Amino acid sequence: MITLGLDTATSACACALWSQSEGRALAVRAEEMQRGQAERLVPLVQETLQQAGLGFGDIARIAVTVGPGTFTGLRIGLAAARGFALAANCPLIGVTSLEVAVAGLPPAAAGLQALAAIESRREELFLQPFAADGTPLAEPVDMAPALLADFAARLFQPQPMVIVGDAAQRAAEALGPWPAGLQVVTTHGGAEALAGARIAARLDAAAIAGRPADPLYIRPPDVTLPGR
Repeated sequence: MITLGLDTATSACACALWSQSEGRALAVRAEEMQRGQAERLVPLVQETLQQAGLGFGDIARIAVTVGPGTFTGLRIGLAAARGFALAANCPLIGVTSLEVAVAGLPPAAAGLQALAAIESRREELFLQPFAADGTPLAEPVDMAPALLADFAARLFQPQPMVIVGDAAQRAAEALGPWPAGLQVVTTHGGAEALAGARIAARLDAAAIAGRPADPLYIRPPDVTLPGR
């Protein structure tokens, strides 16, 4: 079973192909960008499929990040993912930007309590804390960096921690020293796209139904449509 993972909700345009039967990544491509995902995503997916020697007919499932993240980026990813799912006649599964940041941690940081930090391109950061086993400790929040130290002290154990995401460095600077040791893993889309594909590949039918590809907004979009 081949799963395609997509991530355009953060600071990259990324896709990955995961083979569940072989237990390995077939191809991963990611390009950092603030804008331009609409023009780049479809060719990037085609290039990734070509690299793996596959076509859309080989895809059994598609995973896409639903946010939080940039409003335009995540809408582009969701629209494209729906089109790909129709073309491949396969299920479409939504995964959050925060959960895939943690799920995509490298082995050296796996098994630590984790803070996922996603860039909002405003003063606040999108954050979510996770226990060492990957269980969320709280719902995602939109938080000013000045509040991060108190937030972490309330939710995390006095144990080693990792901050992961495209805003990991910014969050680490706001947090300050962590007495039990702190790792910082800044991500660039590829690990998230692959993690989303791996998550989607292991879901059963009931779990797929509980993961619609609907946008996750923690705050209203910066740009809104005019009224009638």
